[in-house]
Amino acid sequence: MKITLYIAASLDGFIAGPDGELDWLSMADSPGEDFGYNDFYNSVDALVMGRKTYEIPAGEAEWPYPGKPSYVLTRQDLKTDRDDVIFVSDPVQNVVESLRSQGFQHVWLVGGGELIRSFLAQGLINEHIISFMPIILGAGIPLFPPPNPQQRLELISSQQFESGLIQAQYRSIATA
Repeated sequence: MKITLYIAASLDGFIAGPDGELDWLSMADSPGEDFGYNDFYNSVDALVMGRKTYEIPAGEAEWPYPGKPSYVLTRQDLKTDRDDVIFVSDPVQNVVESLRSQGFQHVWLVGGGELIRSFLAQGLINEHIISFMPIILGAGIPLFPPPNPQQRLELISSQQFESGLIQAQYRSIATA
């Protein structure tokens, strides 16, 4: 099973502003350009996210991840009417083993920072696809909150877009 971190970050490494703001993400809006999102989304068969990441779209009229089981790691007792949202309080390694035993082939690690750190600590991320936005936030929620183990990555591809966004795709190759 492959686990891919697919996420946007500011040039200074933040995935949200100090109060969780995401309005800066819209600066890359470009008519007719999805930055490879649809192809990526169609390649995954399940999603994993933290509670704070879940709460962002949960309040919207339409769930942005239809047709894919979304596993939300949380210690809170949350409820939803959606059949495709599953709340889990197990350790990360147990969640991954459960996903593997269910036959999932490609899992999207959506975020946030604390969950990413947990996956990194266990060496569970196979691929990183990071869209670097042309902005310096100066403060916020870090993409890789410390402490993290050192890990070597191999660049698979990179692409520059007219909006200034640069998307880099890396494969995990070894722990240093």
